[in-house]
Amino acid sequence: MADKLVIMLLTISPDQPHLCGTPFFQAASAAAMDVEVEIYFASAATRLLAKGVADRIYPSENKVKSVYGFMKDASELGVKFFACGGALDAYAIKPDVLITECTGVAGGAMYISRVMDDEWRSISY
Repeated sequence: MADKLVIMLLTISPDQPHLCGTPFFQAASAAAMDVEVEIYFASAATRLLAKGVADRIYPSENKVKSVYGFMKDASELGVKFFACGGALDAYAIKPDVLITECTGVAGGAMYISRVMDDEWRSISY
């Protein structure tokens, strides 16, 4: 069994919060199974990394846990979050407004290197 998982967040957005919880729940589940997990935020998903965005949206109407709560759960289990530099520029998100859980900035080459590596499995949202 592979022990590394890379997740691409390409089609989720704070504008559709009902789609935003699952990737972090699954990432936390994998990390709890001692799987190394990296999440790459691209396009509008990058907005989730800006302070104050994910903590104001909820994936369900019961509002038990915010999207940021799911992100924190994953991060506390060791999941790494990487922002796309181009998307940060496109959405005018400055590094000083990124949440502390953001590991850093990484582009397509790093993500593709994970996808092409036999030791990694991938999921895209």
